[in-house]
Amino acid sequence: MKQKKSSVLLIYTGGTIGMMQDLVSGELKPFDFNSLTKQIPELNKFAINLSSIAFKKPIDSSNMQPEVWVELAEIIKANYDKHDGFVILHGSDTMSFTASALSFMLENLNKPVILTGSQLPIGIIRTDGKENLITAIEIAATKVKNKPIITEVCIYFEYKLYRGNRTFKYNSSHFDAFKSPNYPALAEAGVDINYNNNALIKTNSKKLKVHTQLNNDIVVLKLFPGISKKITSAILNLKGIKAIILETFGAGNATTEKWFTDELKKAINKGIIILNITQCSEGKVIQGMYETSSHLKKIGVLSGSDMTYESAVTKLMFLLGQKLNDSQLKKQLISNLRGELTL
Repeated sequence: MKQKKSSVLLIYTGGTIGMMQDLVSGELKPFDFNSLTKQIPELNKFAINLSSIAFKKPIDSSNMQPEVWVELAEIIKANYDKHDGFVILHGSDTMSFTASALSFMLENLNKPVILTGSQLPIGIIRTDGKENLITAIEIAATKVKNKPIITEVCIYFEYKLYRGNRTFKYNSSHFDAFKSPNYPALAEAGVDINYNNNALIKTNSKKLKVHTQLNNDIVVLKLFPGISKKITSAILNLKGIKAIILETFGAGNATTEKWFTDELKKAINKGIIILNITQCSEGKVIQGMYETSSHLKKIGVLSGSDMTYESAVTKLMFLLGQKLNDSQLKKQLISNLRGELTL
């Protein structure tokens, strides 16, 4: 059976990768994506139908907002049946947030959505952007027996493909900007692209369901030795909050001071969700492993297991946006919905 030619949609949101240096002024400005193959002639060698959509006003990823995630989800929904894969060009600073958010918003995804970017503009001689873009497109287009290998939201950067909701940006000065400490790479590009098939989300036959309701009424309380009751109480009693991410020490540990436990308990009794994630970049929360976390479990603090901060934030936004009762929300929060946590 002859393999059908793949079609990939390239979506440019902004970021370093899409910048060119003006030869006269030296300033960086977005290049014209209609002339993409002129800037990167290597793309002409692909047997791929490549289309592109560029945001009218490119966004620095530091200005990323949930409204943009909704726009991206809507673009993918509108073009889902026309293309075999999607590549999103995005600034690296908040790329892990966007990848995590889209993983939750795109339920029953059966096609690759690959986010990539660069540390240097594509118009710079030593740019990492060309390789990142070329390989991301190749991965998005790759099929076996007319079925895609990748069927999830990923980040491709510096020769490695990661599950998006497992990543965080850890480096701003080297090309290998991202890490996935609690989950292995999905693929590694060398002479060949080697896929880690055991780590991939398996294809399902369900229809894509796009969720666009998000709620950002959440706060983050990061613990440190000497944290005061005054500040803790002020954060926990902010008007309108629906959920709190508690960044704890080690395997989910926190002070056992009575005032601290009482403040958390009061918040929980008001119906506020408290999710415990570790400040460590590797490892997981195991509430009850030590005395310094058992009191959290007893009062109803939920364990975030090995979720990244980026995944915890966006998963809460996603779940708070759904019409779920308290019990359903808590159950889904500690469940593995899109491969974001290890049970």
